[in-house]
Amino acid sequence: MAKNIFIVDDDKFFGEMLKEHLLKKSGRNISVFKTGEDCLDNLHENPNLIILDYNLDSINRDAANGLKILQFIRKKNQLLPVVMLSNQDQYSIALQTIQKGAEQYVIKDDEAFENIDRILNDLL
Repeated sequence: MAKNIFIVDDDKFFGEMLKEHLLKKSGRNISVFKTGEDCLDNLHENPNLIILDYNLDSINRDAANGLKILQFIRKKNQLLPVVMLSNQDQYSIALQTIQKGAEQYVIKDDEAFENIDRILNDLL
């Protein structure tokens, strides 16, 4: 059965590049959302995993950040794996996301896609 993966990133270019990268492996349905609120509105689609950006306010300044969206996801589903993405390489932010329920924290750098591949292989 195909795995349903949500990507939540307000950076349209990055989101589409990650989607194309993940589609190279068969058996994956990928949905890209530009806001966390759009992701929450579609949780009824029962994703197997969510890749969630930490900063989500470039499109809508009032948009909830990734940490807040993670908390909403955790209220609805404690077991749904969520991988946090961020440009920030601060240990304190990574730790905070893990403490709030993220499975992993991935820095958006040259190795981000490979790191996500490894995580997906472990989780799915």
